[in-house]
Amino acid sequence: MLFKKKKEEAAPEKKELLYRENIRVNCEPDTQEQVIRTVGQMLVDSGYVDQPYVDAMIEREQSFSTFMGNGLALPHGVEAAKKEIKASGIAVMTFPKGIDWGGNEVHVVIGIAGVGEEHLEILSVIADKMLDDSAAEKLMAGDVDTVYQILAGKE
Repeated sequence: MLFKKKKEEAAPEKKELLYRENIRVNCEPDTQEQVIRTVGQMLVDSGYVDQPYVDAMIEREQSFSTFMGNGLALPHGVEAAKKEIKASGIAVMTFPKGIDWGGNEVHVVIGIAGVGEEHLEILSVIADKMLDDSAAEKLMAGDVDTVYQILAGKE
């Protein structure tokens, strides 16, 4: 009986990977670090990660760029920050005017937190979407509903 209760308490709330509230479109350009902090804070505010994960996202970027090509950056935390992730989730910001990402122009920033190996699956799905030029264009220029439909697979 005692073990069952502990197991139930430990069961994390199942969250959607993406909520509309975690999509900000038509953002004004800002510094790379500030954008990472903003998208990271969106993950914190939604309960996907604890606050230290945001600094781990900055640390990752300092050691290895998360620029993926095709106007996309996928900031995420370093391996050591896995313990700060409570649930897998993403947060999205779009920049129609583009922002400088370590010398590359970025229009879509997707902050990622993945429990266990789920981050690899999330990266794969996003990469597939961005390989489709039409979907990539819609992500860059779309409204919240369009971005949600593309990334949440609810198209």
